[in-house]
Amino acid sequence: MGVSGAGKTTVGRRLAADLGWSFYEGDDFHPDANVRKMTAGIPLTDEDRLPWLRSLRALVERCLATGEDAVIACSALKESYRRLLAEGLDGVRFVHLTGDPRLIAERLEQRAGHFMKPGMLASQFTALEPPENAVVVDVTGSPEEITAEVRRRLSLPTAQSSASS
Repeated sequence: MGVSGAGKTTVGRRLAADLGWSFYEGDDFHPDANVRKMTAGIPLTDEDRLPWLRSLRALVERCLATGEDAVIACSALKESYRRLLAEGLDGVRFVHLTGDPRLIAERLEQRAGHFMKPGMLASQFTALEPPENAVVVDVTGSPEEITAEVRRRLSLPTAQSSASS
């Protein structure tokens, strides 16, 4: 979880690949109306996010019910969103990718082809309610370093040991 440009997709894909787990991009679960708003540079409201969050909750429940290990990249900026996603479910862990807003803005500026506009980053930092029960990982390093830190902090196997298991 984290603001746009924090590296959720990059780190999430790498982590899932290292572990042999499924990866789901939370943005793919947004209704078309949300994508249109964000493409136009209009921040989403809590009401806009509700169908998206419900879809992600259903995904989490399905993964847990079937025993599918998965990484889901999702902003989950507010405590109420995280509660909706995971309340009452065992086995869900949040990792908050965080860092200096200037660094994240620079990375967001370099990203092409995404509906999230760099001008909307400030609204995400404003909406962000830092989680109390999450692993917090700084995004200053390389994707490899960040992924290794996530694995270490979650006590997950290293890329080498998961490949040989």
